Amino acid sequence: MVPVEVGSGSLRRDRYTEEDAEVNQRLHLDLLEETRENSQLRLTVYQQRVARYYNKKVKGQLLKVGDWVLRKVMPNTRNAQHGVFGANWEGPYKIKAILWKGTNHLEDIEGKLVPRAWNAKHL
Repeated sequence: MVPVEVGSGSLRRDRYTEEDAEVNQRLHLDLLEETRENSQLRLTVYQQRVARYYNKKVKGQLLKVGDWVLRKVMPNTRNAQHGVFGANWEGPYKIKAILWKGTNHLEDIEGKLVPRAWNAKHL
């Protein structure tokens, strides 16, 4: 005995023809490039929207050459002997040069240049 679901046909299966399937496949292949372009456009719009939202919430630091700043003590530069009561900040340092937005070269009080550039979020 054959189940009813197997014995009865569906409209899609009854109307299926190889020629129609081939025409539809070619049509979808022709539209594939346009679909890709549309998805790329939507992705670009989404990225711009996210960047606009992020930039609206972020407050930049206005640091200039010659400003005095304190530098955050990093775990690798922290003095282990001081333990929990060690300083969280060190300095003061003078901003010697700004490489690009948010990246600064520093010098200490004696005028000696700090070896690496430092990000503004650590100042």
